[in-house]
Amino acid sequence: MGQIYNFNPGPAILPAPVLERVREELPDYGGTGLSILEMSHRSKEYEAINAEAEARLKALLGLGDDYRVLFVQGGASLQFAMVPMNFLPAGRVADYLLTGSWSEKARDEARLLGEVRVAASTAGEGYRRIPRADEITPSDDPAYVHLTSNNTIYGTQWRRWPDVGGRRLVADMSSDILSRPIPARDFALIYAGAQKNLGPAGVTVVIARAAWLEEAPRTLPAMLRYATYAKTNSLYNTPPVFAVYVLNLTLGWIAAEGGVAALAARNERKARVIYDAIDASGGFYRGHAEPDSRSLMNVTFRLPDPEQEQLFVREATAAGFVGLAGHRSVGGVRASLYNALGLDACAALAAFMADFARRHG
Repeated sequence: MGQIYNFNPGPAILPAPVLERVREELPDYGGTGLSILEMSHRSKEYEAINAEAEARLKALLGLGDDYRVLFVQGGASLQFAMVPMNFLPAGRVADYLLTGSWSEKARDEARLLGEVRVAASTAGEGYRRIPRADEITPSDDPAYVHLTSNNTIYGTQWRRWPDVGGRRLVADMSSDILSRPIPARDFALIYAGAQKNLGPAGVTVVIARAAWLEEAPRTLPAMLRYATYAKTNSLYNTPPVFAVYVLNLTLGWIAAEGGVAALAARNERKARVIYDAIDASGGFYRGHAEPDSRSLMNVTFRLPDPEQEQLFVREATAAGFVGLAGHRSVGGVRASLYNALGLDACAALAAFMADFARRHG
């Protein structure tokens, strides 16, 4: 096969050095004679991996011992329910900021468990932008305020975090965690499926203020209480061992690349290459997101008609650009530019876009 450029939205591209390390260590991890796939999660080798992953992630985010990192299964979709189960008591309200399909799903799950209020939404504009500061109206005393930091389907991203006046802020960062520096201490809880920027599918990272975890009702089933994971270092039951192992290697790669700030600078350059190709096309390509809400992780755009969009995806796939079809709910084209994707891939896609517009425009 020729050169393949992986623009899949998730599961997504992993760093080449991480895949090479996995290949080297897979038959025999650390001289144990066992593959990481065969190893007990109670072994000292795996416990060291688990502890290192938590320490590395807190270091990358600048967090101390007052925060915990938990490794949970069930994806972000389970977190949509776990957050209100743990932190939305009777008689309280939770505020949700709606910016796309995933924030809607989070709201809908919370509604099954308690009172929810929409404190901002751009649904009426087709989720083409992030709400402005003057459009956000938080409740006086909500249990928490929930947002989705990056919207993979619509290609929008919170470039400026909302000021919620000290209220507890919860964020689904599944598609942009560690892609840029964030004021992590401003968040009471962050959750993120690993399969875009952190590692393979199968593990979800939860980063939370340790003190808040203890406020959850003790009547919840053990596996649905965050405190269970904190008390047992995410080893209450068998964790997704392989996924956490690859996640830990990916965190090491991020640190070796210069940390989050270095990746952010590269991600800005990558996104600029694709957005410049859209803006220079004379309207042949039309970005979905308003310019000040454009995502650095997921570039979404349309062509003059659905037939040309399908042709674009077919020709792009034949040329080695995989994963470019837009989400089934909205169509169009989507290029996902996660941390492990190189600038060379973006430059190659931009050249392909210019050539396609020249031939079909």
